[in-house]
Amino acid sequence: MTDAARRAKFNSFEHSTAEDWALISPQLNVTQSLVPQRVVGLLQALDSDHGGFPVTRLEHSLQTATRAERDGRDEEYVLCALLHDIGDTLAPFNHPAIGAEILKPFVSSANYWMVLHHGEFQGYYFWHHIGLDRNTREQYRGMEHFDYTEEFCVKYDQAAFDADYRSEPLEHFLPLIKGRLVTTVPAP
Repeated sequence: MTDAARRAKFNSFEHSTAEDWALISPQLNVTQSLVPQRVVGLLQALDSDHGGFPVTRLEHSLQTATRAERDGRDEEYVLCALLHDIGDTLAPFNHPAIGAEILKPFVSSANYWMVLHHGEFQGYYFWHHIGLDRNTREQYRGMEHFDYTEEFCVKYDQAAFDADYRSEPLEHFLPLIKGRLVTTVPAP
């Protein structure tokens, strides 16, 4: 079968058919199977940027995940700790949303919310130094995952800029990434 024969024939979704989607649906699983590899690539890209911080953005992510793992957190939480800043070099001002959306299909609502809002919670520790309101997180006080997210920042995120800390290398976390970021779409 030629490449053209394996492609859908429509020019808009409105004109697609079940036969088109029978060709497309299996490819979603192929693309999804590449997510772990692409996530590792994004993490590796963080190693070339320190953004003025005492450690590279990758080292910050590794420290955050290592601290969570050494504290006995479960794999899902450690994965969130590792990927929470994965969008930092793509879009610094909305990087929490990037990490959260990558993780959304694979994590609990608590962990999703934590990653999505960690930037505003992390701001408590430094925003007053750059002219922003360090108490911005207070708008979420009373919400179900406030304390959970506050704890993430206190214990793991804000403390993970130590140039002397010995974190686990990225290779240590590869089985976690490969094991947790895979899902399949049922065939039609």
